[in-house]
Amino acid sequence: MRIMYIMLNKRCGLWPVMLLAAPMLAWSDDESALLSKSRELTADYATQLKAALQASMASGGPVEAITVCSDVAPQLASEISRASGAKVRRTSWRFRNPGNAPNDWEAQALNHLEATGEQEFFEVTPDGGARYLKAIPTGPVCLSCHGETLAPAITEQLTEAYPHDRATGFAVGDLRGAFSVAWPPESSESESSP
Repeated sequence: MRIMYIMLNKRCGLWPVMLLAAPMLAWSDDESALLSKSRELTADYATQLKAALQASMASGGPVEAITVCSDVAPQLASEISRASGAKVRRTSWRFRNPGNAPNDWEAQALNHLEATGEQEFFEVTPDGGARYLKAIPTGPVCLSCHGETLAPAITEQLTEAYPHDRATGFAVGDLRGAFSVAWPPESSESESSP
């Protein structure tokens, strides 16, 4: 539909854009249910991860927090994925763990978030699944491990844990990465079933 939208937009002016955009502006019940669930899952993930990071920062500082991102975050994602039936994870262009590299769709969605400044991106797939990306902006506390200048102990720990680390050099407000939710095929149809 996007390819058709772009082609019509270039050939016929704004009328086709308005006609095609109108149905896209109002989510169907299936889509809005998956969008709402995606938002709930990412909010839950973010809340649990933030609590774990705050607890580790309080008990052992930023060096201790590194283990939360490396060990606790994937466990949380796995638990939320099992409970929901969606695949939930984190991704970024500048990742620490190569397993967090974006897939093709996530790469396109990350580009969209960066280009537009929007905080989320959602789409229903032709097979009835859905995909959602929620921006993770860099906050002041993130700079301890993801900023331009890191304490020597943090640099040492990161070098040991992530020899090919790409996740430094951020400033407050930068797009640090995103929470990703992928619903399997037919999810939008099963949402409307009793």
